[in-house]
Amino acid sequence: MPRPVVKSHDDAMYKAILSLTSVEECRRFFEDLCAMTELNSIEQRFEVASMLHQNRVYTEIKEKTNASSATISRVNRMLNYGTGCISEVLDRMQAEETQNKEEAE
Repeated sequence: MPRPVVKSHDDAMYKAILSLTSVEECRRFFEDLCAMTELNSIEQRFEVASMLHQNRVYTEIKEKTNASSATISRVNRMLNYGTGCISEVLDRMQAEETQNKEEAE
């Protein structure tokens, strides 16, 4: 069950993210904001979350992403007990991809 979000932080960074207008601008924003190791970790965790959301098995995820079992387990706990936002975003992305494929046919 998703836990309620407790707001105890400034929203300026999140508003800045929402103001980004392209994938390229978003990439540049995060390259400026994060160390490369931080960005690589975030990207890896998102890929792990995506694969878990697709019901892929740990061994396949570990092989494809090079994530440790501990990282995969941590991301899995987040998907199961976090706010639910990652699953919502992944569902939305999948629906958009399906719609784009249908429109292209």
